[in-house]
Amino acid sequence: MKKITTLLFVLFSIINWAQIKGTITDANGKPIPFANIYVQDTYISTTTNDLGKYELNIKIPGTYVILIKYLGYKTEKKVVTFDTVIQTIDAVLMEEEIQLKDVVIEKSNNPAIEIIKSAIANRKTNALKTAKYNADFYSRGIFRVKNLPKTIMGQKLDFFDEVIDSTRSGILYLSETVSKITFQKPDQMKEVIVASKVSGKDNGFSFNNAAQANFDFYENYLEFDTKVISPIADNAFNYYKYKFDGSFADENNQLINKIKVTPRRTTEPAMEGYIYIVDDSWAIYAVDLSIKGSQMQNPALNKLTIKQSHSYNNKSKIWTKNTQTLDFEAGMLGININGRFTYVYSNFEFPEQFAKKTFTREVLRFEENANKKEDSFWNAIRPVPLTLEESTDYVKKEALQTKKKSKTYLDSIDSKRNKFRVMDIISGYHYTNSFKKWSLNYDGPLLSTNFNTVQGWNSTIGFSYTKRSEEKRTFTNIGTKLNYGFAENKLRGIVSYSQKFNNTNNSNLYIVGGSSISQFNNSNPIAANINTISSLFFKNNFMKLYEKNYISAIFGRELINGLTLGVTMEYAEKKPLWNNTDQASVKSTDVYTSNNPKAPTDFTTPAFEKYNLAKVGVATRIKFGQEYWSRPDGKYNIGSDKYPTITLGYEKTFAGTDKKYEYDYVSAKVNQEVNIGNKGELKYNFKVGKFFNADQIAFTDYKHFNGNQTHIGNGSSYTNVFNNLPYYTSSTNTSFFETHIEHNDKGFIMNKIPLLNKLQSQLVLGFHNLAVPNRAPYQEITIGLDNLGVGKFRLFRVDYIRSYQSGYQSDAILFGLKFLDLLE
Repeated sequence: MKKITTLLFVLFSIINWAQIKGTITDANGKPIPFANIYVQDTYISTTTNDLGKYELNIKIPGTYVILIKYLGYKTEKKVVTFDTVIQTIDAVLMEEEIQLKDVVIEKSNNPAIEIIKSAIANRKTNALKTAKYNADFYSRGIFRVKNLPKTIMGQKLDFFDEVIDSTRSGILYLSETVSKITFQKPDQMKEVIVASKVSGKDNGFSFNNAAQANFDFYENYLEFDTKVISPIADNAFNYYKYKFDGSFADENNQLINKIKVTPRRTTEPAMEGYIYIVDDSWAIYAVDLSIKGSQMQNPALNKLTIKQSHSYNNKSKIWTKNTQTLDFEAGMLGININGRFTYVYSNFEFPEQFAKKTFTREVLRFEENANKKEDSFWNAIRPVPLTLEESTDYVKKEALQTKKKSKTYLDSIDSKRNKFRVMDIISGYHYTNSFKKWSLNYDGPLLSTNFNTVQGWNSTIGFSYTKRSEEKRTFTNIGTKLNYGFAENKLRGIVSYSQKFNNTNNSNLYIVGGSSISQFNNSNPIAANINTISSLFFKNNFMKLYEKNYISAIFGRELINGLTLGVTMEYAEKKPLWNNTDQASVKSTDVYTSNNPKAPTDFTTPAFEKYNLAKVGVATRIKFGQEYWSRPDGKYNIGSDKYPTITLGYEKTFAGTDKKYEYDYVSAKVNQEVNIGNKGELKYNFKVGKFFNADQIAFTDYKHFNGNQTHIGNGSSYTNVFNNLPYYTSSTNTSFFETHIEHNDKGFIMNKIPLLNKLQSQLVLGFHNLAVPNRAPYQEITIGLDNLGVGKFRLFRVDYIRSYQSGYQSDAILFGLKFLDLLE
């Protein structure tokens, strides 16, 4: 009986509640997926699913001309008269007879060249016709996995076992949205999501949205992982070769030219396939184009295909995009994923002007209960029918979700995952109570055992308790960390409390206190694992440490959109430390430097005397033009490269052991990441700061700069570090100005250089400057290659650095290891 009920649910969900439905096939009876069906001279449209089935919703009874078209096939015209009775209109599409013009296609006489030149010349004119519009928007996204491995690098991969079949294949993600969109070129968008549905989540919010689907071939670039060149961009002839494959007449007897486009260089972000151009108006009729992931600097992506279909309205004389699909194939570490996004645009309106406050920083909003719509709503409004696979997934995961919410099920899953193993003593252990939404975590010493000359070998273990609210997306965490230095024979520990109060203004509180060992530079410029290797194998004692016994509290929240305030309070005792070991893994006559960064050869004089100090700090971050999404469960800020981010800070100290330790400090930072078309990305970071009444403050409170003497870099950007500067030679208690500028060509130059383009690398140029009073400015000029690696693994970067200070100082080679971030 249960199986029969499930089958009925599946069949019911496939039932078409539209006035017109049907199946589109070719002459051999094979279904045609993603055929375009629309009502002539209106903006009512839809597309077929994988099985060639469609649904067309028309609200007003009457007589209509239904047009059915698909690239490579003749457009079928159906005249339909109906009132409220559901009608089935099937169609068989016949192959289009592509006619070649009576010309000899030679290099000197290629008709495709003139057609594309005309399309480029009329690009802005055609783009302006749809520069402002309102429309209804439907999207569906689906991700599938095929032959998912059971383990990856020895780790079990069982997270999806309940949603995939015996071949370890199936749907991982399925979602739909229905929304109202308002758009104005070049990039102003307002979207109101009326309905959102995620398979297996009755409170889920889909991340499908119109802004991420806005691929406009009338623009010079398409916004993917990198800027992909449009086949009709102003500079398209630098990237594409064109071939005329013939022409045909559409339903309006307009001549459509079929142009094959091919990248001139397969290493550049250019697409391959077909673009269809309307004769005389030179508007886009359709596109069917693909690009490899390697061309977009995305090694995990194998292939991406975009298809668009445009329709013509005889009343408005406008070609509009009414359907679009985005197919992708990706894979890494044996995990192979494919998916598709289907988009349908309908009911266009083209106002001459929008009201002044139409567009705000809120670019997307979910209506209340948008994620609570019943199946009857979706069956009535969904323009593209679900396939049996998709319907089954909704039903299966809905039943599974009900099961997953039960205490019995959650306890059984926890019982399996909470099993303790002997190796957990050193690697760590996690205990979860999924039903009550709390967990306990133990961080083992395996990845936190390191070496420094003060503590020798040292290990850290941690314990924490976390309570989460999934509905509000908030949490409370209480934890402790214990660190023991074996050469020093000393145990230190801290206790912390953190809470996120809401997801609307991101109010959060963090309180921590105890005893810890800290670097003089609180930005921690030397990673513990890099310092371990540098010390044991090269006798380089770069990490300088002191003891900090303290209690501090940090509170932060967004005051208004784009303006965030943070307040810090701290009372600390700071004590100097000395080297306690000269252990090394290599035989060497070299000696470790002392733990005094001001006097590396002085092993008896401390860098500072023990002192106590209280501190209050206020910082504000201003993100100009910050856009955001509004959901019932919170506010989600969207990054933008249009404007810089400004951070202002003020720090006041008091209650010092001696008045000489007290000071005031003000600082400012301006940073931005700017996309410069297909020329790459420019990043800059400017910092300035000034101390007041700080002539005799302790060296720990100086402004220290992020230097690097290890020849190892981590992270993908170096706009916060001087990679050839000694760590403490430029520290100051007066004032400073810091400049970091870096340009990554994203392959723009490297893709054009023979042989070197095989590396699929990115050229990175950098300039860094540090100005401190009474010293000559320190400068670094860098040139490097990023995105280096083998196959899909692009985890390396190499830079040459040349530094100057009153003339040439030194040079260095820096090896960037991006995976080191994962080990910290």
